[in-house]
Amino acid sequence: MHDLTQGSVSRHIVRMALPITLSMLVQTLYLMVDLYFVSALGSTALAGVNAASNLMLLVVALSQMLSVGAVALIARAVGARDQPQANLIFNQSALIALLLTLLTLASGYWVAEHYMASLAADAASQAQGLVYLHWYLPGLALMFISTAMGAALRATGIVKPTMVVQMLTVLVNIILTPVMTAGWLTGHPMGVKGAALSSSLAVLSGVLMLGWYFLRLEHTVKLDKAMLKPHWASWRRLLAIGMPSGCEFLVMFTSTALVYWLIKDFGAQAQAAYGVGSRLMQLFFMPAMAVSFALPAIVGQNLGAGLGDRVRKALQSTLLIEGVLMLVAMLLCRWHPDLLARHFTEDPAVLAFAVQFLSILSMVFVASGITFTCSSFFQGMGNTLPALASSLLRLLVFAGGALLLAARPGFSLDHLWYWSIATVAMQAVLSLALAYRQLRRQWPAAAPATA
Repeated sequence: MHDLTQGSVSRHIVRMALPITLSMLVQTLYLMVDLYFVSALGSTALAGVNAASNLMLLVVALSQMLSVGAVALIARAVGARDQPQANLIFNQSALIALLLTLLTLASGYWVAEHYMASLAADAASQAQGLVYLHWYLPGLALMFISTAMGAALRATGIVKPTMVVQMLTVLVNIILTPVMTAGWLTGHPMGVKGAALSSSLAVLSGVLMLGWYFLRLEHTVKLDKAMLKPHWASWRRLLAIGMPSGCEFLVMFTSTALVYWLIKDFGAQAQAAYGVGSRLMQLFFMPAMAVSFALPAIVGQNLGAGLGDRVRKALQSTLLIEGVLMLVAMLLCRWHPDLLARHFTEDPAVLAFAVQFLSILSMVFVASGITFTCSSFFQGMGNTLPALASSLLRLLVFAGGALLLAARPGFSLDHLWYWSIATVAMQAVLSLALAYRQLRRQWPAAAPATA
């Protein structure tokens, strides 16, 4: 366990963010390898897999619900030196994770066909996406178990074991993807089925590694059979904090699904380009997201210790770091976006759509960084409703405006991208105002923060 209630707040943020950043850089490498080999299968396969991959946001929404609640409550208990409470919350989150795993497996195969039928641009893309989902669902289901273990470690300020496991998991995926997708070494390419199966096997390896760590090396929190039965008061606390944050990702899923639906009349090439652009944006977002992931544990422990000035300093320091990182990312992305996109497609139409997407949407990076930070701040405070409110408002405004734009003669994709920028900027301003309102309410007379 690491005590985050003493020493420099900025150094704690950097110390926790650095290993997460390294892990995310490895994850980025996997995303690029995966994108490269799937794009080699053609724009139809790329469009189908990208549309199918959006379903992962639905799983992430549920896992985020679990993770955010667990991190906030465990970190608060650790800050208050209440280890029995921290252990209870961990075991309850593990139980919920197991139930969500079973629910995903039971319902996923039924949902997959209906989902792909509604979003795919054509029958060929639908078929490719459906194959991908069928083989990726076991990996999606297992993510809940790794989420519960990773959240417990992050809440106690321990990030290295999770980082190492994630890096090894991604390396497994990087090795398996060309072998199973393109048939390297074996001479038997499996196409999109191989891409999905390699991801599922990699997730399984991560669950096994984290499970070994918890059984052998973790001492702050640990599995306890006596606590692996429903404790409804803990469930209510976990869900009260985690549900709004999970709904934020549900909003992202809905927004992304809406975009796929709106652009499907432009064909599989437009959907393939949207997938390429979105993956490349993830590449630029990762360092900033790593910084924001460090914030909930710092805020939670200092909240539990009653140190309002350190909570304020953590928010301010993270906003500054995020702003610099996202500004640099925006400039890099706007500098010859064609050089980035052409590595993943040779189709001129796909390339043109992807370059347009990156050139315009990169202007939203700084605003997105502010939103990441404020969302993480609310997670640490255990009050995720403000972040959900800003996300819902953004979805409603974006959806309403996007549907009106799509109904007008001469509708083009750049209209949709510029409207997206406007709504994300609106969300960033609202999120920042709500975060400082929360600080004023919690500590109206907090002393000036010190580094």
